[in-house]
Amino acid sequence: RCLQNYIPAQSLSLSCPVCRQTSILPERGVPALPNNFFITNLMEVWQVMEFYCEPCETAMCRECTEGERREHRDHRTVPLRDVLEQHKAALQHQLDAVRARLPQLAAAVGLVAEISRQLGQRRAEAEAEIGSSFEELEAALRQRREVLLRDLEATCAAKQQVLEAQLEVLRQGQESILSSCAFTEQALHHGSATEVLLVQKQMGERLRELATRPFPEHPHENAQLEFHAEPEGLRRSIQNLGALLTTSATAHTTVATGEGLRQAVVGQPCSLSVTTKDKDGALVRSGGARLRFAVTGPDGAAAEAEVQDNRNGTYELMYTPRTEGDFVLSILLYGQPVRGSPFRARALRPSDVPPSPEEAKRRVKSPGGGHVRQKALRRPASMYGSAKRKENPIEDELIFRVGSRGREKGEFTNLQGISTSSAGRIVVADSNNQCVQVFSNEGQFRLRFGVRGRSPGQLQRPTGVSVDTNGDIIVADYDNRWVSVFSPEGKFKTKLGAGRLMGPKGVAVDRNGHIIVVDNKACCVFIFQPNGKLVARFGSRGTAERQFAGPHFVAVNNKNEIVVTDFHNHSVKVYNAEGEFLFKFGSHGEGNGQFNAPTGVAVDSNGNIIVADWGNSRIQV
Repeated sequence: RCLQNYIPAQSLSLSCPVCRQTSILPERGVPALPNNFFITNLMEVWQVMEFYCEPCETAMCRECTEGERREHRDHRTVPLRDVLEQHKAALQHQLDAVRARLPQLAAAVGLVAEISRQLGQRRAEAEAEIGSSFEELEAALRQRREVLLRDLEATCAAKQQVLEAQLEVLRQGQESILSSCAFTEQALHHGSATEVLLVQKQMGERLRELATRPFPEHPHENAQLEFHAEPEGLRRSIQNLGALLTTSATAHTTVATGEGLRQAVVGQPCSLSVTTKDKDGALVRSGGARLRFAVTGPDGAAAEAEVQDNRNGTYELMYTPRTEGDFVLSILLYGQPVRGSPFRARALRPSDVPPSPEEAKRRVKSPGGGHVRQKALRRPASMYGSAKRKENPIEDELIFRVGSRGREKGEFTNLQGISTSSAGRIVVADSNNQCVQVFSNEGQFRLRFGVRGRSPGQLQRPTGVSVDTNGDIIVADYDNRWVSVFSPEGKFKTKLGAGRLMGPKGVAVDRNGHIIVVDNKACCVFIFQPNGKLVARFGSRGTAERQFAGPHFVAVNNKNEIVVTDFHNHSVKVYNAEGEFLFKFGSHGEGNGQFNAPTGVAVDSNGNIIVADWGNSRIQV
């Protein structure tokens, strides 16, 4: 009967309402189909189901509840009609709970769709900006090309004008001499005595004048007209031109930490940290995310708030409450609240702030009730200190750590230069301790040498350090104004650069065994042979490509090129082994590839240049 109601009378086929498979009907239609006795019997069985077994959670007939062999004889059974409403109510509750998620899913669909739309829009905008930027560069190149061609034409025309004028004078003189000579020879060979006398009188003066007339026989111009450019540096700049700024950070996995989330002190800067993570909870190690930080005071007014991008996936958020009370901290990442946002922090007056555990420990009471004055200790950093002093919440994969502050073996007071040797040693220049210390590759102390002084073999202010192929240790001594060479055991061998160097800072050894020294005060670079003979010197004070403004350290890459950090010019400059300028990179700023007073530099086995960006407190590769 169900199929007869489902299938139109004139239909020749049947489409299963479950699997949608189509079957051809017999000539007499649906009534001619065979009966399914399994389904019929099953329906009859369900019609006699009157009871429900609660332990088994199933319906059963009366036969299963009576007799010795009944299956559910030890189970609690209830009439099926009594439990049916309970199950319908439970199912309806589950249905309502699931349906209640639809608005959330609809909102999520709308949000993700909007982000997808914005992503497409940003892509189109970035594509337009890329096209516009490169069109401007192409236009600038074409303009420069036209300027060079005009200069070429003007320069060539000026040179040609000088040469043509000289040629005109020379050709006129040449014609005068030829015509005078031809006329005189004709008179000498074919003229009469009277004609010869006349020619001698007329042409004698002419020939004497031509013989003494000055002609511009030396070229008044030269043929040099060359095009000189340094395309390699430009090519490198173009290859690194532009960058796509994006992160994989998501708001629902990003976390905020710090004492500033719950408590602050009126009138004092307070900080907290935000660590961005991707959808899987993995740390995001690049900056540039769109993070918005808003602080609302108890009176509803906005308080001063600042976001500092650490460029490593973490952000420092700072605010200064001006009144006491509860503050609301809202942290949005790409327009969405980070985990736990908004936060509530209470601002207290300085007099109401409870002492820290460290301060409580310092207050030791005497039996008489008075306080005993304790030895002064350095106060540890706390939430009430400067907002700028903060540890990076990201933990790098530290292999080991060597040394601590002090003046004993294995201790430092002002580390400057560091180098490694092929013998598996780490060499460190400790400037304020006036010594050099050597460690194994595992960080074990091996050797310390150097005493304070201004005599050969003594150290006054060691800065740069390097190791040559023989294992000798080369040390740049800034205050002594020379470079000292020590054996692998720390025995003084020789010094070089005395009388030439004004303030040697960085030092390196190239593949030829030459010692490269950066003179910080003289703003130049010296190249010495191991015996101290000067090979070359290049650079001067200034801001041009071939000049320096406080150069610091130096490294040599696998092409034997010299890499120098230019401190005040906020750049890194590369020269060949003879000191000829190749290219530079970097500019003043905080963005990727920009520097703020670069200092240390090294080159890895792949030729990557590793720069200590001192002013930005980071390392860039």
